Amino acid sequence: MNHRPITEDYLHAYVDDVLEPERRAEVGAYLADHPEVAKRVAGFADQREMLRAALAPIAEEPLPPELNLSRIMESRTRRSPPAWWAIAAMLLLSIGGLGGWVVRSSVEPSPGGLAALAQEAAYSYNVYAPDRVRPVEVRASDAAQLVQWVSSRLNRPVRVPDLASSGYRLMGGRLVATQHGPAAMFMYDDDHGSRVVVLTRPMTSADQNAPMTAQSSGRATGFAWADDGIGYSLVGEAPAETLRPVANEVQRQARTI
Repeated sequence: MNHRPITEDYLHAYVDDVLEPERRAEVGAYLADHPEVAKRVAGFADQREMLRAALAPIAEEPLPPELNLSRIMESRTRRSPPAWWAIAAMLLLSIGGLGGWVVRSSVEPSPGGLAALAQEAAYSYNVYAPDRVRPVEVRASDAAQLVQWVSSRLNRPVRVPDLASSGYRLMGGRLVATQHGPAAMFMYDDDHGSRVVVLTRPMTSADQNAPMTAQSSGRATGFAWADDGIGYSLVGEAPAETLRPVANEVQRQARTI
């Protein structure tokens, strides 16, 4: 008969009486030959019985109803429909809230007329004027190409204003996208590095003709107006009283097209 080593796990299993009969006999024989180990195992057995005695009152208590497995399953089954209804209600509320914002955004009109044009000019200024690498797509040296490009995209003749008499030289320009279609943007700077932007595009049904009015958006200030269905806006960071003569010059030249 081959005897397997008697490990500490086997000793605890012997105390808990969970060994197979053959293995239990082997451990019993080992303990008979090793009285010091048998004494230690007897101590394990005594501790086990003391623990059982101490916990007996608790073990004999009836199981609380809330811990009864069948009751727990039954309770969860009863609560499931309301829980799902609650989730569905929350989803509906969320969708309703989102729909409310969508409806609100579709009901509340975005700026129109000169206000929209001035805002678009301010956006273009804020994006491109600070750019020191490529503020324009087509440089002033290719002004003829620039005029042909923007005129074809706006479907009407466009003139690049000459603002040399106002102290500004043309840097170039580009096409920009707006909510109301493409617009032509022309950029100028002066001897001090200050830049201004002129934005022009066809107007919608609103403000086909509108007098020049002061506009501001953040740091960008300027003027916007419309003549014969074409809108113009000049913006920069100079004071309004400084920019008004420049805007007047843009308007004068545009009317000669």
